[in-house]
Amino acid sequence: MNKTRLEAFSDGVLAIIITVMLLELHIPLGKELSALQPMAPIFLSYVLSFVYIGIYWNNHHHLLHAAGRVSGGVLWANLHLLFWLSLLPFVTGWMGFNDFAATPTALYGAVLLMSGVAYTILCFALIAVEGRQSILAKAIGRDRKGKFSLVVYSLAIPLAFYRPWIAQAAYVLVALVWLIPDRRIERALSHNAE
Repeated sequence: MNKTRLEAFSDGVLAIIITVMLLELHIPLGKELSALQPMAPIFLSYVLSFVYIGIYWNNHHHLLHAAGRVSGGVLWANLHLLFWLSLLPFVTGWMGFNDFAATPTALYGAVLLMSGVAYTILCFALIAVEGRQSILAKAIGRDRKGKFSLVVYSLAIPLAFYRPWIAQAAYVLVALVWLIPDRRIERALSHNAE
């Protein structure tokens, strides 16, 4: 199957997710700069989630660029990923509006964990179509960053009930790790072209 519709649909869903998150940022009443202060947690949670959506969009783009074709299983795996990412606006708003309280922070981590699991499943589904000796399989390799992320999320979720700031720091840490460009797929594609 051709992957063009999958890419276009995914891009559209991710754009809508960002738009929904942005619509949660309400204009404050008041002309003074101090009117923005109550919005700080909401804005910070928006920034973190925007970064996460950007990371997923970027890696999804590279993943599909390396894949030659998709299957029905890949389509469902992609929908599974988009489902979890579509919950980000809800948990982002809940966490921000409640000043990073324990339960919303833990649920935010659960959505990040399930998004990471879903992305991993998508990678496995694409590798199943492409084959174990494919460029994509070689590029993903052991996926240390992916495994690291899942472990950090798994640890951060229960920590959110005791020290929410540690869980929040863990979510920021994972985002920072992924902000460092992951060039595995680019390297594999350029190496194969030579």
